[in-house]
Parts: sequence; structure tokens; C-alpha cells
Amino acid sequence: MEHNPLIAVLVNDLLHWLLGLAGIRVHGDVVPAYLIMALIVTLIIVLTVKLLVRNLSLFPGRLQYSLEALYKFFRNLLDDMVGHEGRQFLPAVGTLGIFIASCNLIGLLPEMASPTTNINVTAGCALFIFSYYNYQGIRRHGLWGYIRTFMGPAWWMAFIMMPIELISHLSRLLSLSIRLFGNIFGEDLVILILASLIPFVAPLPMMVMAIFTSLIQAYVFMMLSTVYLAGATRSEH
Repeated sequence: MEHNPLIAVLVNDLLHWLLGLAGIRVHGDVVPAYLIMALIVTLIIVLTVKLLVRNLSLFPGRLQYSLEALYKFFRNLLDDMVGHEGRQFLPAVGTLGIFIASCNLIGLLPEMASPTTNINVTAGCALFIFSYYNYQGIRRHGLWGYIRTFMGPAWWMAFIMMPIELISHLSRLLSLSIRLFGNIFGEDLVILILASLIPFVAPLPMMVMAIFTSLIQAYVFMMLSTVYLAGATRSEH
């Protein structure tokens, strides 16, 4: 059960009207609700960051200090998991973490829905980090050098280790996608059920808990991403 937010309905009504003027008839949604919400989240993040970095100061205020604390949190995570060279991955990992956290939280607002309650969004995030860490592994070791990391410590073990490593890496796509989707979909579904039973009051405790779990799920996704990056780029390979 996927909640169709009011803004997605309005956008699709507008698109139906515009297409109707051109003589085109489309049955159902022109753009899926989850995609509209993901685009809204992206726009909110871009505009918010643009506004926040306009007046940076050598002596930060509370808002700038909070931004710097968030940056240090991402940086320290990469330092701990990958090492100091892992800071080059901060833009990708940090952006992904902020996007997932924002997608998780936006569903708690009235007439909004979390894009991460749709498997297509979580699978897209998983596919991005899967492609990214494999690319970084190839960039670090070269194509043949990276392939050799799948063969085990000795050449004669390759026929055993290669299938195991391939299955292990491919299963990460499923694991990242399903974990995030299942947790966010489950908590949003519980909130909707509680709201239908006793509006306004019953969902509040679950919504407070959902704020915490939404941030935790974003952190888990980021942490696993840094672990995969560390495994793909570590020097001993």
C-alpha cells in the first residue's frame, strides 16, 4: 500500500491537462508518485544547501556550526572505515546519506510520502553505491588487479572463490535495497494504520520513533557503503 500524496496528484493532474491540450491521452499517473517525491526531496536539498552556504563565516554561528558538525561526522566515518584517503569519497557518500535521510523523513509531513517506501528508489540508491565502489576499486587497482581480488589468496582457489565473491557482491544490491525499503515501508504503514484508527493522537509516538529509525537507516546505508568502499580500495589487495 503506497500513499499517493496530494502534491503528486496535483502534478499528475497538471500533466494530464497539458498532454490533453496536445491531444495525448494517458491512463493512470504520468509520473509515479515516488519519482515526484524523490525530485521534490532533491530540489529541497539543493535549495537548502545553496541558502545555507551563502554566508559562511570564519567565526561560525549555530547554523554554520551544525553544518560543520555534520561534515565532520561524515568525514570521521570515512576516516574510521577507509582511512584518510577515504575523504575523496565524502561528496558521494555524504550526498547519498542526506538524500536517504531526507527521503525517509519527508513522509512524516502531512500529505507527503517517503520515496524510500518504494523499492525502485532504494534499489536505485543500492545500484549507485554498488557501481561507485566497484568503479573506485577498478580505478585503484586496474581492471585485472581488481578482478584478481575476487580470486582469493592463491590462483588455484579462483574456481571456488570467484563464484562466492560474485554472489556476495551481488547480494549487497538485494540487501541494501530490501533493508531500507522494508524498514521505512513498515513504519509508514504502521503510522497510516494508527492514523486511521485514532487520528492525530495515536500516530504521534510512532512518528517520534520513526524520526530516530529514519536517521538510523540512513546511517546504516552510509556505513555499509563505506565498508564496501574500504574493501574495494584497500592497499593489501
